[in-house]
Amino acid sequence: MDLAARRPVVGTRLAVWMTIGTGLLSIATGIVNISTPIVFAPLAVYVPFAAERTAGFTGTLTGFLLLACAFGLRRGLRLALGATLLLLVLAVGQGLLQSSALSFPLVVLALLDFALLVYIRRRFDRPVSFTTSQAAATGALFGVLCYGTVGAYALRAQFVGVESPLDAVYFTVITASTVGYGDVTATTQGARLFALSVVLLGTSSFGLALAVLLRPALQTSLTRALGRMTRTQLEQLEDHVVVLGYGDLTEPILNELDDLAVTVVVAPDPDVADRLDRAGYRTLVDDPSDEETLERVHLDTARAVVAATNDDADDALVVLTARQHNPDVTIVAAASDQENVAKLKRAGANTVISPAALGSHLIALSAIGQRGMEALAAEVLERTERPGESGQ
Repeated sequence: MDLAARRPVVGTRLAVWMTIGTGLLSIATGIVNISTPIVFAPLAVYVPFAAERTAGFTGTLTGFLLLACAFGLRRGLRLALGATLLLLVLAVGQGLLQSSALSFPLVVLALLDFALLVYIRRRFDRPVSFTTSQAAATGALFGVLCYGTVGAYALRAQFVGVESPLDAVYFTVITASTVGYGDVTATTQGARLFALSVVLLGTSSFGLALAVLLRPALQTSLTRALGRMTRTQLEQLEDHVVVLGYGDLTEPILNELDDLAVTVVVAPDPDVADRLDRAGYRTLVDDPSDEETLERVHLDTARAVVAATNDDADDALVVLTARQHNPDVTIVAAASDQENVAKLKRAGANTVISPAALGSHLIALSAIGQRGMEALAAEVLERTERPGESGQ
């Protein structure tokens, strides 16, 4: 495997770690600049003191958001890339506004991370998909926040402590979250009824949103912690077949391999893993393109690797990572598009089969009765993988 083929994986991992580092540095810089006097402020003459302190508070929040985006980058999400780029620009601006020597490393690291992410931006091409319940819960939460903000500002004459739109947002958040500092109070019956409605709707929407939005992450974390395969089972794996990812062909492939070899499926979706687990297949919920995952399933002692999802780009990344992890393992991939056969071989697959091409050829020749099915299958397989085209 040439070095150019390895750059996308290395670049992605480096970008994730740089984003985590930028996030941690933004949090630390913001906290230090809030709690201590400015050490060295070359821009202090031009930046108001209030702006410096505001940049410190918001910089801490930006750091936490960058840490969240790093997990999205690790999964190759397009939305995470866009959010990270915006947050990095914001982090640079906040570092300059803080105008402290402590913020200089933050600015430099954020700029380097931004440049790297732009350079490898094509690596982040996975869309984010929300279920109907997740979309409904998110819409309900934002709807309640908008309702409380607009209502509080419209009724500001009936509240003590609400004079601006920011005050209305503040009132809505602390009321809906049941924090209630007591610095904003209703002075009329109508205002009290409105505040009561914000409490009822806010607690309901917050609870629903947290339950629906965090459930997949919590389920995945528990699944990884407890393991659908025990640690003992993972440690005993040897001379096995690892199926990386899930697609339309996964279960038929597992049925064929069931009596031939010990098989482990790495599926990123907990619901899919649940179904496979109930069907009796060894499953592990994790990212099939992550090197730590490949270590957990002992790819170094595996007999073969199968990559047959519905996305050739995902398969290429899986093949590339598996080949880098174990240069000697046999890798078989399925190409959804015949044009991607050569690309998957260049990524490191020993054998690449196009099910569509194979099926159409068998059907056509069987229809005219030239040969038996077994002979046809052998012929097409030989045409798919000829000597010297292994990609090694």
